Amino acid sequence: MRKPLPDILKRIEKIIDLPEDKKFCPHLGTAFRRVGEEVSEKLDIVPAVIQVIRTIRPKYACSCGFDDCKFHIAPPEPQAIPKGNASAGFLAYIATAKYADHSPLYRQEEILQRIGCDLPRTTLASWMIRCGDLVTPLINLMRDKILEGPLVYCDETPVEVHKGTGKKPTSKNYMWVQAKWGGIGDRIVLYNYDPTRQGSVALKLFEGYQEYVQTDGYEGYSALDKIDGITLVGDWVHVRRKFHDVTKISSKSEKAQLANIALNYIRDIYRIESEIKECSSEEVLRIRQAKTKPIVLAMKTWADGLKETTLPKSMIGKALQYFVGQWPKLCYFLDDPIVGPDTNVVENVIRSFAIGRKNWLFSDTARGAEASANLFSLVITARENDINPYDYLKHIFTEIPKAETLEDCEKLLPGNFAKAGQ
Repeated sequence: MRKPLPDILKRIEKIIDLPEDKKFCPHLGTAFRRVGEEVSEKLDIVPAVIQVIRTIRPKYACSCGFDDCKFHIAPPEPQAIPKGNASAGFLAYIATAKYADHSPLYRQEEILQRIGCDLPRTTLASWMIRCGDLVTPLINLMRDKILEGPLVYCDETPVEVHKGTGKKPTSKNYMWVQAKWGGIGDRIVLYNYDPTRQGSVALKLFEGYQEYVQTDGYEGYSALDKIDGITLVGDWVHVRRKFHDVTKISSKSEKAQLANIALNYIRDIYRIESEIKECSSEEVLRIRQAKTKPIVLAMKTWADGLKETTLPKSMIGKALQYFVGQWPKLCYFLDDPIVGPDTNVVENVIRSFAIGRKNWLFSDTARGAEASANLFSLVITARENDINPYDYLKHIFTEIPKAETLEDCEKLLPGNFAKAGQ
């Protein structure tokens, strides 16, 4: 059965009626009476329309003769880009197309030309950098909130940056992604650009933090393990991936059969997790202790015994070493219902960046990468809180230039925007 078209869409009525002279009985000449109607609906679309907003400020003169009273004119409205010729809506359109819809600026340049606006991509890029700078106060506030805890997910993904890094243009730079999860209005995603993948970056990102950090087994995060108050949590999805890779080589080999034993243990863990999704924290803890913990301990006993007789450089040997090496980080979710078994939250938001990267390929400068990190943070955080990214960006590009206090900026955070139902 075909789904009805969304009620939120604007309706334009098109009435197809009988001609006036056909609304009478051909036999008796009496007028027909209307007894109902048949209604059908079709989707329509209006292509983007570019318009020019002319702002006129009347100027007044006074003949009183006093020097401080010669001319009077209303002050200009604060602008996202002072003295620029792009409205908040136009900037939001470009940013949404790039960061939410993965459309590179060269493609947007072509689209704009097709509808009558000749804007070089260098101008569009400059505007995005200016917008990235503009939203820095919001990014700083989001960083403060994400470090309030109690659990932050973290992962990193490569990005190519050509200038301003002190490295070869084709060398890897990184987007470090932090995520804090909760209900709608409480989700935060932060992209942080850095030229390196060193542990010093993790230390900088989590400076002052003292609760759970959940990551994969990348060695760069081990620096956090030495900080009092930070608890590094492991990721069962990465454990599963190591064993699953063994089965892809030869599904019927002895090593694959051993890997399948591990996969069955992990499958049982996730079966229980799926059953407790709607449970209270108390119930989650009780069930994990009663049902999941014995499975986890049984897998550890199995792995310890097998590791002694397995070549460490074989694929199954590496999978076993990874699993045992992540112990006890893989166990914290058993003792605290706040913690989950994996970092799927942050991996999912990284996927959005990876799709964009396939389209726009690289950032030209380090400053451009930093601006992209800021705008990605806002767009993805908005999306994860069920906010239309365009509506949100247009709102903040309009309101940030007017903000004078910390409270003004806090009102513009994605979570507050979502909770206000704007």
